[in-house]
Amino acid sequence: MVNGTQSVEALHQLASSYFIDRDGTMRKLHEIQISTNAIKYLQISTNAIKVTETRTGPLGCNTYDNLDSVSSILLQSPENKLHLQGLQVIFPEYLQEKFVQSALSYIMCNGEGEYMCRNSQCICKCAEEYPQCNCPVTDLQIMENTLQGMVETWAASYKDFENSDEFKSFLKRLPSTHFLPVSSVHLLWGNDWDLQARYRLLQSSLEAQRQKIQRTARKLFGLSIRCHHNPNHQMPRERSVLQWLNRVQSYLYCNENGFWGTFLESQRTCVCHTGVTLCQRPIPCVIGGNNSCAMCSLANISQCGSCNKGYKLYRGRCEPQNVDSERSEQFISFETDLDFQDLELKYLLQKMDSRLYIHTTFISNEIRLETFFDPRWRKRMSLTLKSNKNRMDYLHMIIGLSMKICQMRNSSIDPMFFVYINPFSGSHSEGWSMPFGEHGYPRWEKVRLGNSQCFNWTLLLGNRWKTFFETVHIYLRSRAKVPTMLRNDTGQGPVDLSDPNKRQIYIKISDIQVFGYSLRFNADLLRSAVQQVNQSYTQGTQFYSSSSIMLLLLDIRERINRLAPPVAPGKPQLDLFSCMLKHRLKLNNSEMIRVNHALDMYNTEILKQSDHLTTKLC
Repeated sequence: MVNGTQSVEALHQLASSYFIDRDGTMRKLHEIQISTNAIKYLQISTNAIKVTETRTGPLGCNTYDNLDSVSSILLQSPENKLHLQGLQVIFPEYLQEKFVQSALSYIMCNGEGEYMCRNSQCICKCAEEYPQCNCPVTDLQIMENTLQGMVETWAASYKDFENSDEFKSFLKRLPSTHFLPVSSVHLLWGNDWDLQARYRLLQSSLEAQRQKIQRTARKLFGLSIRCHHNPNHQMPRERSVLQWLNRVQSYLYCNENGFWGTFLESQRTCVCHTGVTLCQRPIPCVIGGNNSCAMCSLANISQCGSCNKGYKLYRGRCEPQNVDSERSEQFISFETDLDFQDLELKYLLQKMDSRLYIHTTFISNEIRLETFFDPRWRKRMSLTLKSNKNRMDYLHMIIGLSMKICQMRNSSIDPMFFVYINPFSGSHSEGWSMPFGEHGYPRWEKVRLGNSQCFNWTLLLGNRWKTFFETVHIYLRSRAKVPTMLRNDTGQGPVDLSDPNKRQIYIKISDIQVFGYSLRFNADLLRSAVQQVNQSYTQGTQFYSSSSIMLLLLDIRERINRLAPPVAPGKPQLDLFSCMLKHRLKLNNSEMIRVNHALDMYNTEILKQSDHLTTKLC
């Protein structure tokens, strides 16, 4: 006796019980009886399988009216019985088992395989032409589409939260006068009650969605257990509070010009999603103690406007006042009598004032001054000082560059310059390229000299962009509109001034001059101080026995690296100090690394100041 359930499940139980009886013998279907409140009669014939029913009483105890009516529901009732019988009762015994197995395969496997039961589990052994007979493909596709819709609803919940009035009001109330680290954003996040109520509503909604997704995913994986491929589904991850705080920072600093990016607090820069760097807004200065700003500048919010006690404001940054700048002058005389404003410098450069001349040596294997040449191919020239041989007690600053270039009449030449600077000698690879017009860097100014075909090309760096130099490498090319007959010409060899077609592309450089000044440099004294730091570092006493020297060298390194060329926002500046150690003090790589590491450790562990990263040049 087996209690009855719904029709499909009951038929499955009947089919299973035929094969997996505990005594290991086959049982006939006509021997199985199930209690219901109505008598079910399943008649299996060679043509069809149908279910008929009577109203009440066991089979044979009631009239047989309405026996042709079909019902798929089996009702449980202890006083009634279900008696199944079919053609198997009239088949010979050796055919009965095969008949029942064929009938069950037709019912349970839809005729696409053989119904098999082993070890209390029944499956369909699929035929070759139906390899997926055990896989409910349609049901799986429906569930996968349902899960995809749930994932989209999950993402829409985040979007609704960001578009809510509570979240927008929170963003508007955030201070924009200084930089907000994650810790400050977290404090303001927790103190906004309206935002927290809306956030809890989001969390409860996501929890309900997560449970639905898990239930659907379990059904999906349960149905696909006998499929040849596993479903591809990943549970959506809930954003942590830290991720929300970082997203708030991205809204503040990486949402400009219609572009969107992700803010990286460790680097104080944005990673724009479109690949361009147009999403970053000006990052405000950091307000805090020690060398942090006391207030940001109103003119440039990324720089300091005032400093804390014990620190001084210098070029938008706060520096400690305990460094005696007069003592550092005994190493390098950073101060000079030539303290002109930019307008004065521009006037003096136009007048070619001799006080700004720096006498350099012109070197070129490709062109000569006051001689016409063909600029269609790259021409290289250098202006060098050779201070390591001639002027060892000076460092040199460049504040401008001027060239007098003459062209043939009706020339279509438009010269284009690439200038590389070696700050303290060294190979060409240890130089940096002047970024004309980038990050506020100046451009060349072209002025015609009278009614002639000569022009004065001037580059004014001024006090803002002045820098150290030892050698200036100039590469000249042109944007000439070359006649068709000359396009295949190599442009090499002597010029032919008699040919009018070629003559129009020739130019000559009449004069080239570097403007700047020199700083007194005591190499022996500075080398002695550096070697003292190097020796103290190897002995492990660099923080105590040479603290005054450490402060002086930190000041010198800062003042030298401050004169490095501009870089893109978020990128470290070039390390000119190491170039000076290598080429003017003749330190090897190991000594350079030890000195810089000692200064970095003293700066961060003793002075408690943030370490500014630099890019290696030498």
